[in-house]
Amino acid sequence: MKILFFYQYFTTPKGSWGTRAYEFARRWVAAGDQVTVVTSVYDKSDLDPSGLVERLEVDGIDVRVVNVRLSNKHGKLVRLATFFWFALVSSWYALTHRTDVVLASSGPITVGLPALVARYVRRRQLVFEVRDLWPEGAIQLGFLRSRVTTWLARRLEAACYRAAHTVVALSEGMRADILRRFPRVQVEVVTNSSDNDLFGDETPEAEIPENLAGKTLVLYTGTLGLIDDCSQLLNAAACLKRGGRDEFAFVLIGDGKERRDLEERAREEGLDNVHFFGLQPKVEVARWVRCASCMVIPTLEIPFLDTCSPNKLFDAFAAGVPVIQNTQGWIKDLLEREKCGLTVAPGDAQAWANAIVRLAEDEALRAKMGGDAKKVALELFDRDKLAEKMRAILKEAAGS
Repeated sequence: MKILFFYQYFTTPKGSWGTRAYEFARRWVAAGDQVTVVTSVYDKSDLDPSGLVERLEVDGIDVRVVNVRLSNKHGKLVRLATFFWFALVSSWYALTHRTDVVLASSGPITVGLPALVARYVRRRQLVFEVRDLWPEGAIQLGFLRSRVTTWLARRLEAACYRAAHTVVALSEGMRADILRRFPRVQVEVVTNSSDNDLFGDETPEAEIPENLAGKTLVLYTGTLGLIDDCSQLLNAAACLKRGGRDEFAFVLIGDGKERRDLEERAREEGLDNVHFFGLQPKVEVARWVRCASCMVIPTLEIPFLDTCSPNKLFDAFAAGVPVIQNTQGWIKDLLEREKCGLTVAPGDAQAWANAIVRLAEDEALRAKMGGDAKKVALELFDRDKLAEKMRAILKEAAGS
């Protein structure tokens, strides 16, 4: 099977971003498929092309890197420009590349433009993957405000869903939202997955800096952006500091538009129990996770985020580390059902602090939740199983 894959954020484990696309694609190659990924350059990836478009071979994957740079630190207009430029260049591959099936992974929703070209001009079957509910997320966050741009974005979203043989959602919440608005669309769920090889092996723990030695580590990994609302972690850190709980250290690994403001606030408020470590390769992140008492996943209190499927959640599962988070959708239901983490009310600093203390002090509870998390990673979110499920969806579409 020949697969043409449009995805703007491709990276390998050498980068500092989710590797779902890479891990799935290399498994499809191992199964005998030919996979061409058309991508761009995310500031958290390990790609560094030299020309307008560079062709790379990555573990058998044919990667075409459009040299347009993406960053969450960019302003709205710059980000929109990079999205549309990528869509324009990618449309050339949609017109010319020989393939059996096209996979387009959104957001941004503009990745649907080359997908629609492939579907309606080349008559290729399309599988449309929804990693985030675009444009709804951009609308709720206030990035899209005018009636014209909102109308156009929603029309593009509808066109992508209706053109697809199958829409793949990354959570049950996303699936429910799509079916509520488009009841005739075929929607399957293929969540993000746990890297049980990297996070679940006996990799040595990180070399803890001297000032953190003996501390109970509360770990956050990923983007320090608007939707991640890591200010909640600083609020919890302030609660613990006021309570004299100096044994806790908040470790934030990652980067983003809000990082500078968070660091400045930590300095101004004297929060010496909060530590920023910047971007690190996935291998190093895995070592930090193994040192943590818990993984914390804060988000803004916005409805579309209740459907999110964050990579860090599945990394924690694979490492057998309990999670504390504040979304009120499918993740909350999963943690309650599988007993592998805790959910707190968004914005409630004391609730965050209490949950962190509870997991640290109750070793039996932490061990039980960690064991259940690892079980969930192996039984529900194993990467091999989910890659094969996605491949079956692609094969069915290609065959139709």
